[in-house]
Amino acid sequence: MNKAVFIDRDGVINEDLGKYVANPDEFVFLPGAIEALKKLHDSDYKVIVITNQGGIGKGVYTEKDLAAIHSKMRKMLEKEGVKLDGVYYCPHHPNEACECRKPRLGLINKAIKEHRIDPKRSFFIGDKTSDIKAGKDVGCKTFLVRTGYAGHDRAYDVEPDFVVSDILEAVNIILTTK
Repeated sequence: MNKAVFIDRDGVINEDLGKYVANPDEFVFLPGAIEALKKLHDSDYKVIVITNQGGIGKGVYTEKDLAAIHSKMRKMLEKEGVKLDGVYYCPHHPNEACECRKPRLGLINKAIKEHRIDPKRSFFIGDKTSDIKAGKDVGCKTFLVRTGYAGHDRAYDVEPDFVVSDILEAVNIILTTK
């Protein structure tokens, strides 16, 4: 079984604009994010992005727009020698009762099955309590980053295993943890 680092996108990898990142021009990597993803890519962890994209369900942007955003993200990472093992997203409106929107586990379980991942040997990095709840519910160790929402959404009463300044600090801890 493989081990993985599941990572939320907005507020962890890229700037959270306080509104939806709706086109490629609005996608900007946070400081240290590319370096962190490079370190993970060079390790024996699978690198999996799990992201809620409720703006699609709300009609703010389309799946085609999201594909262009993710294409830009992947191309920028490829220039640095980084390949993501997977990008999974929930396109549904936040009020829909879908199984894929975090903190529900649909997307994470799909990634676990497709990549043969052992969640007990894996980590989840996020900026919202929904990320931490999802990570904990699937059995991962969790990191709450102080970028993005920094847990201030308080939607769920959960405690992360670690609170760190950003994705790079989380990755440095992961890579020194046995």
